[in-house]
Amino acid sequence: MHPTIERMIEIVTSGDEGKIIEILADDVQFMPPTYYKTWTGAEPAAALLGHVGNVFENFKYRRIMGEGNDWALEFECKIGELDAVGVDLITLDDLGKIAKFEVVMRPYKSIGALRDAMNARVMKDARFLKFKDALQ
Repeated sequence: MHPTIERMIEIVTSGDEGKIIEILADDVQFMPPTYYKTWTGAEPAAALLGHVGNVFENFKYRRIMGEGNDWALEFECKIGELDAVGVDLITLDDLGKIAKFEVVMRPYKSIGALRDAMNARVMKDARFLKFKDALQ
């Protein structure tokens, strides 16, 4: 397994949101399942991923597939009382940092609960004031 993917799993399972930025490329493209636009940049991506880590409960990776720079990490979690499954699609750059991070999830009802929880958190987070236009 690629060292960045190993580190990502360590960070996610530890819940230490401050460390995720260490493995993100400066111009990372983050595509969450709850928002149609792509977030670009390590700072907003790290902040969003930190909030997700606080919304997801009982998070665990079930399967990890990939090689080289392309990886798929299947996960399961709870969002409140709702079950969810998803896949983190990761593309690494030539330096081994995460250049593209796309999340696909199901079921629809769980994605709606995630969107509501994330909107409530992000709208109270001072780090997102400079990104407010992108949220509307």
